[in-house]
Amino acid sequence: MNPRLRSLPYRAGTAVTALALTLALSACGAAGADDAAGDAGGGAISVAVTDPIQTIPGRQTVAYDLNMAVWSPLTWVDADGELTYVAAESIESDDATTWTVTLRDGWTFHDGTPVTAQSYVDSWNAVAYGPDAFENSGQLAGIAGYDDLNPAEGEPRTTEMSGLAVTDDLTFTVTLDGPDGQFPMQVSQAQTAMYPMPASALEDMDAYNTHPVGNGPFQVVGDYVENEPIETEAYADYQGTAPTVDAISFVPYADATTAYTDVQAGNIDVASVPAARLPQASGDFGERLYTFEAPGISFLGLPLWDERYEDVRVRQAISMAIDRETISDVVYGGLYTPATAFTPAVEAGTPEGICGDFCTYDPTAAKALLDEAGGFDGTIDIYFPGGIGLDELYKAIANQLRQNLGVEAVATPSADWAEFSENRTNGDIDGPFFSRWGALYPSQQNTLRSFFVENGGCPNCIPYYEDDVADLIAAADAEADPDAAGEAYAAVQERLLEDFPAPPLFFETYSYVTSERVAELPTSAVGNPTFSAVVLAEGA
Repeated sequence: MNPRLRSLPYRAGTAVTALALTLALSACGAAGADDAAGDAGGGAISVAVTDPIQTIPGRQTVAYDLNMAVWSPLTWVDADGELTYVAAESIESDDATTWTVTLRDGWTFHDGTPVTAQSYVDSWNAVAYGPDAFENSGQLAGIAGYDDLNPAEGEPRTTEMSGLAVTDDLTFTVTLDGPDGQFPMQVSQAQTAMYPMPASALEDMDAYNTHPVGNGPFQVVGDYVENEPIETEAYADYQGTAPTVDAISFVPYADATTAYTDVQAGNIDVASVPAARLPQASGDFGERLYTFEAPGISFLGLPLWDERYEDVRVRQAISMAIDRETISDVVYGGLYTPATAFTPAVEAGTPEGICGDFCTYDPTAAKALLDEAGGFDGTIDIYFPGGIGLDELYKAIANQLRQNLGVEAVATPSADWAEFSENRTNGDIDGPFFSRWGALYPSQQNTLRSFFVENGGCPNCIPYYEDDVADLIAAADAEADPDAAGEAYAAVQERLLEDFPAPPLFFETYSYVTSERVAELPTSAVGNPTFSAVVLAEGA
């Protein structure tokens, strides 16, 4: 089951300078017909998932694993953070604003129709069209003309973004609202709104959701039926790297713990580890526990609309009163890393350690800092979504704040995720709260935009939206050179440290367990297993 709980859309920042660049990516193992999927290694695997309801890439919110098997992205970011080409032959720009995408020749959808530049342009326009309310539409928000399809009032007067243009069958251009050196990252594997769809999909989206047709290594066999396994098999005419298995069955589970125990029993091959089982997973599975570094980070969000949290010393004191190491050991089995920056360590250029003393457990200094700020009036009411396994985490934080700051602290769950999300979005919370983001591509851009740019993706996760911070993020976006971009995003974090709007808690990992049939479960930079490259045990 996919462990990521995410809000997907983001808005692109407006850059303040333009850079000349030509991005040359190394060729991914996804090139010629010589590597076609007819050479799959054999065997089949079963994977526990959440029932997707929506299978279409522009609409799905929990079908990442299915989407990454049935579709191929333009680019791929591997576990080492290297960006390579997949369906694209090249992605180039002279100014980081207008990008030319050249596709590999010979690729087809599973219905046999060719994948063309028009396929991408038509698909992206369909996903971006506001009245259709595609859940992942916001992934396209940086393209010029997106606002025309999503006007603040009334219906759009057009169905096509001005920033998209077809040059020929294998080439199209993408003009952004401003220079953005991270664009090649944005078309990688987890940004599913960027996947192409065949022409037939645009004629009947309901039918397409029932039988999705992609351009990836696996094709769907039969139709999707709610709460039934989704069967896929290797696509014989796939032009990328051949998958190592012949078939994948995506089996829906309503309960993550049931999936976990089914892996123990050998009834299914792969499942994510529910939070309540993290402390025991190593003992249960040994080397069959896979923990992947991931672009996820959690914060203790603070209600900055409440005057009791206005003083930065109060926010710093709360952070220093939290023993992250102990919480990781007790709640997460030591699998999470205490955060020392405002973006995950896996994102290139993250200035680990920038948080310094404010992210270091020091209850004596924390109490002194709170006293210096004039103390705290009333109870620290910690609010978190109920029903998703977070009770032990927030009870532990409440206990530590109570003991170390001498302030009454209580952790209270919501009835469900919907109630929590509505209250946080509306600002109807008067205490610290759950706040996290799992980035869809491993760039500081995605995390910083999502938290610190208004309408950036995670509304009120950290209710701190300063114009100068947004400007710094936009300036970093405009940097084409990776080292320069890393330094520019680090400058954003230096600015955040001044106001310390919320305590970073953990750099996250995504954990999975496998049956004895699986010898190797590879991953990528977004923390999900790469199921097309699974190695089965001998005789499996």
